[in-house]
Amino acid sequence: MTMIRKKVLWAVLFAVAVVLIVLGVMNGGALDVLAKAIKICSECIGLD
Repeated sequence: MTMIRKKVLWAVLFAVAVVLIVLGVMNGGALDVLAKAIKICSECIGLD
């Protein structure tokens, strides 16, 4: 694979990743992950 093709592939994958992250945040996925993380951490230290 040439260097240009690798850079194009990397750029496309990066763009797709950014789009999926933005869609997840807009869908409320980030709040769900944060709520689960808080619950897990609270259970680990015995607060829940």
